[in-house]
Amino acid sequence: MTDHPKQVPAACVPPSVWRNPWHFLAFGFGSGTLPKAPGTWGSLVALPFIPLWQMLPVWGYWLMLGVTLLFGIWLCGKVASDLRVHDHEGIVWDEMVGMWITLWLVPQGWYWLLAGFLMFRFFDILKPWPISWVDRHVHGGFGIMLDDVLAGVFAWLAMQGLVWCFA
Repeated sequence: MTDHPKQVPAACVPPSVWRNPWHFLAFGFGSGTLPKAPGTWGSLVALPFIPLWQMLPVWGYWLMLGVTLLFGIWLCGKVASDLRVHDHEGIVWDEMVGMWITLWLVPQGWYWLLAGFLMFRFFDILKPWPISWVDRHVHGGFGIMLDDVLAGVFAWLAMQGLVWCFA
């Protein structure tokens, strides 16, 4: 028996994604239904929102992050419970919030979006400690969100280093 909770491949798409608005949101507007690398697709879906968030004042972007994070804890927990799976790979709201964290206070421009995307995917896939520990030991909506929030924070710190060096 493993201490890692059961995960279901994204290829097993629950039909509720197309009928239930909460499931549709948690699955990144349907991007989490794609059969290969749903977290990558969810991260890509987050990118078009960034120019909108960057129009907000710094405190507004920060507020948006707080609201989407808290909403995500509820949303991911609800959908995981509805599907009776701890962390369905197709649930990608957490990746979206992780991307939004990564690109907070980063200059505008496609190359910054690309760098942020690559940086976030690096930390989300590699899962250095403590992200790997959180991924294995923290459960529910909070656990689903927390590992990607931490990956976003790690990527944000790396991006701030890039901004400091190149902006």
